[in-house]
Amino acid sequence: MHDSDAVVHTLYEGEAVAAIEQAFPGSTSAGKVDRTKLAARVLNDAKALAQLEAIVHPLVSKARDKFLTEQAARGAAIVVIDVPLLFETGLERCCDAVVVVSTSAELQRRRVFERPGMTEEKFAAILAKQTPDAEKRRRADFIVDSSHDFEHARVQVRDILRSVAKMQPRRH
Repeated sequence: MHDSDAVVHTLYEGEAVAAIEQAFPGSTSAGKVDRTKLAARVLNDAKALAQLEAIVHPLVSKARDKFLTEQAARGAAIVVIDVPLLFETGLERCCDAVVVVSTSAELQRRRVFERPGMTEEKFAAILAKQTPDAEKRRRADFIVDSSHDFEHARVQVRDILRSVAKMQPRRH
C-alpha cells in the first residue's frame, strides 16, 4: 500500500525540508518541518498553500510513481494507493476502482478533534479543500462504512479486495 500522508510526513523530515524552509522561513526546526508553524502560514492563504503544494505534490507523485513501478515489476495483482485528495487531484482517473471510506459528519468531526492541535479554523479549512462526502460516495465504486469498529471495516475491505480482484482493468 502507498500512503500519501505517510509520504508527506517523511518528506517533512527529509527531502522537502530545505525547499519549505526557503519558501516559508522559520517553518522548520531541528531539520524537520514544524507542521504547526507551517499550517499557521498557509491555512488561510491560498497563494501560500499553492506554493507549498507546488513543492510537495511533485515529490509525492514521484514516490507514488516509484511505488507503482516497483509493484508492477513484482507482478502485483492489486495495488492500493491511499490518497486523501484523490478526486481533488484527478487521480481517480488512474485507478481501476475507487474505494471511499465514509462515516457520519458527527463522527468525522469527533475523530478529527481527537487529533492534537485541531481547531475549528483548521477543521473548516480541511473541509473546504475536500470534495463533499456525498459526492465522494456517489463517485466511488465501493464504500467502506467506518462508523463501526475496526474489525467491521476490515471485513468490508476484505470483501472489496475480493471484488476488485475479479474486475477487468479500466484505467485510461
